[in-house]
Amino acid sequence: MPQKMLVTNYHYSCSTEELEATLAGLAPEFAQVPGCLWKITIVDAEQHEAGGIYLFRDEASLDAFKASPLVGQVLSHPALSNFDLKTRDILREISEATRAPLGETVMAHSA
Repeated sequence: MPQKMLVTNYHYSCSTEELEATLAGLAPEFAQVPGCLWKITIVDAEQHEAGGIYLFRDEASLDAFKASPLVGQVLSHPALSNFDLKTRDILREISEATRAPLGETVMAHSA
C-alpha cells in the first residue's frame, strides 16, 4: 500500500507559548501513533495558525489515526478551532528526487 500524507491546519486562541506547551505535552502521544513515520509541527504565530504534516505508512494507519481518541482530544480542545485536515497521495519518484524523507523510518520513541 502506498504511503499517505496528512496535512492539518487550525487556528489557536491562546498565546503561542501556551500552544507550544500544550503541543509539547502531547508530543509523546503523537510519537506512539501506529503507522505514523513522522510528524512536522508548523506554526504561524502572527496569524495564530498552526498545524502538522504527517507521513503514514499506509491509508489504514492514517484512517485509524483520524478515528483515534488523540485526534478527538485535539479537535475538542477549547483553544483550537477551524480545523482543516487533508489527506494527500505522494508523487514518490519526484519527491525522492528532491530528498523527501519517505523511507520506512519510524518516529523515535523516548524511553
